[in-house]
Amino acid sequence: MTAAVPVWSVDPRTGKPREQVAVEAGPGDVDRAVRAAHAVRSALADRVARAALLRAAADLLDEAAGPVVEVADAETALGPTRLTGELARTTGQLRAFADVVDEGSFLDVRIDRADPSLTPPRPDLRRWKIPLGVVAVYSASNFPLAFSVPGGDTASALAAGCPVVVKAHPDHPATSELCVSLLRRAAARVGLPQDVVAVVHGFDAGVELVHHPLVSAAGFTGSVRGGRALYDAAAARPVPIPFHGELGSLNPVVITEAAAAERAEQLGAGLAGSMTLGEGQFCVKPGFVLAPSGAAGDALVKSLTAAIGGTEPGVMLDHRMRDAFLAGVGERTALPDVEAPIAPGAGGEHTVAAGFLTVPASRLTSDGDHDLLLEECFGPVTVVARYASSDEVSAVLGRLPGNLTATLQIAEGEEGAAELLAEVTPLAGRVLVNGWPTGVAVAPAQHHGGPYPATTSTSTSVGATAVERWLRPVAYQGVPEGMLPPELRDGNPLGVPRRVTG
Repeated sequence: MTAAVPVWSVDPRTGKPREQVAVEAGPGDVDRAVRAAHAVRSALADRVARAALLRAAADLLDEAAGPVVEVADAETALGPTRLTGELARTTGQLRAFADVVDEGSFLDVRIDRADPSLTPPRPDLRRWKIPLGVVAVYSASNFPLAFSVPGGDTASALAAGCPVVVKAHPDHPATSELCVSLLRRAAARVGLPQDVVAVVHGFDAGVELVHHPLVSAAGFTGSVRGGRALYDAAAARPVPIPFHGELGSLNPVVITEAAAAERAEQLGAGLAGSMTLGEGQFCVKPGFVLAPSGAAGDALVKSLTAAIGGTEPGVMLDHRMRDAFLAGVGERTALPDVEAPIAPGAGGEHTVAAGFLTVPASRLTSDGDHDLLLEECFGPVTVVARYASSDEVSAVLGRLPGNLTATLQIAEGEEGAAELLAEVTPLAGRVLVNGWPTGVAVAPAQHHGGPYPATTSTSTSVGATAVERWLRPVAYQGVPEGMLPPELRDGNPLGVPRRVTG
């Protein structure tokens, strides 16, 4: 028998283990967790019960806010202020999905009554959406709450009526264990089986999870390499499953010459604040900026230099990420014509210092040795490409990969801004004007996704429509009234929003 592999909670401030909190799940453990979740899926058919589960989970997380924030900070070094805000976001989205469940329009009920006078005759058709089944969720490193065990993927899957098995992130196993215990308590509190949500640990467990025949869909937030491997595995199964992965994003910013001339100091300070937020570990960190050459662009770079120069070194989520950041900025800094007005790098034995690089945009207008600058570098660094003309802007934008966000900084009433908006829209799932992309509002109209490699599907992982990832449509034809789900019956006894015969 293979010995159990311990899972340790590690302090990123020192790199030292804190405590053993679990053991890595073997194939048998993953199988038991998935089968247990699959066995209780019918318990989530009751929309009233699952809305109650989501609200109870939010309540229990709020009641345990002190311990949750303390443990999460010990494992991530993100700080109590940031984590208190993240917990509020997490409980807020749990309650928001409970409201989605209550309201019912996510079921997308459409009824076409029989009409024999049509050619061809139309039978009675009643269409709605049903849950896919067990959902595998892969926790994010940079959001130990909002994109992890109690996060948006879990909340939206439960809202859809799908049990969840979460693969915990190795950077915050103790936080994961604490949160899953609260979610399971919430299930028991409202009379649901606790196995509607479970957690497994370990790299191999994550691989086993995506291969398990009873897993019906997966949600992932992480690296391009890891996400693509799981996406390929999901597609290669005997029965392929949907894989909704958020993989990586450069989040380009275009600053027009008129905007730089109008408010260079404000733009430099705003960019510095956004790209260093959370030590540059947000998925929508602006990692690439097109800024004008000339006096206006010089003033912007001067402001950015001053703002970043005032930031203190910080701790990244783990030493592996710190090493990758140092290697990444080292490779980029070594490229010809790349300068570092504020050099990003090591701030101490366990910390990193924020910085930014500049390069002539002309270096990026065709395939060449500078393509690395068009790839995400996770951490507190951004690349400022100085352009000499709008043609250079267009040439660089034409070479960018898909992104979660694209941002325009324009002047008041600037001519040509609409054309620039149209040019960047194909690049991203969310386009901002005169704002900064960090800070993703949880709202019905939100879209957190984008063209590959930002995500592997066209859906969102934030906002009310995230629930659609875990549903599939079914049409009932000629089914007797008494056999139909209540949401599809005549008279609409549950008051669900419906589209009836057009």
